[in-house]
Amino acid sequence: MSLTLFIFIGLFGAFFITFLKSSLINLFGENNILLFKLKNAGWFQNYWLAGIMLFITNAILFFSTALLIYLLSYFLIPYVHLLVMILAVIGSIFLWIIINKTWQGTRKNRLKMATVGSSFYMILSLILIYMLVTLEPAYPGDDPFMRAIGLFMGIVVTTVAFISCLIFTGFSIKKEVNEARF
Repeated sequence: MSLTLFIFIGLFGAFFITFLKSSLINLFGENNILLFKLKNAGWFQNYWLAGIMLFITNAILFFSTALLIYLLSYFLIPYVHLLVMILAVIGSIFLWIIINKTWQGTRKNRLKMATVGSSFYMILSLILIYMLVTLEPAYPGDDPFMRAIGLFMGIVVTTVAFISCLIFTGFSIKKEVNEARF
């Protein structure tokens, strides 16, 4: 499978999941212990504290996935890193759905919370863009093309994660009530 096809399949999958956001959130049950703990926590309704918690959990998920992929590179088991990445995406979406369902506040504060929380991926994207722009050969005659491809893929992944996290946590599902107007 070519790298370009893999990127397009991943982007298509991310946009497809984001498009089906409301059905995924409705599919998630209300009887989750994490939902109850976050709903009853008074600090979680402050958008700064909830955003910082989302920022930290995004960072923990990202770095633990990167560490696991790094450790798996020492074994000669093919395609396990793809499974780890898929499980990391599912775990992130699970976290974002929980935060979407437990947050109770105004739309403006919800958007602030989502911006603070998803800014981890934007900061990571900016760091990768800086690394791409300042990329130099390691030694004379070195071709940094493969490092540039890796940095570009990292930029695409972190930008899609930023947008997805912002959409999942920043925009709630509005429950529509059909009322007759007289």
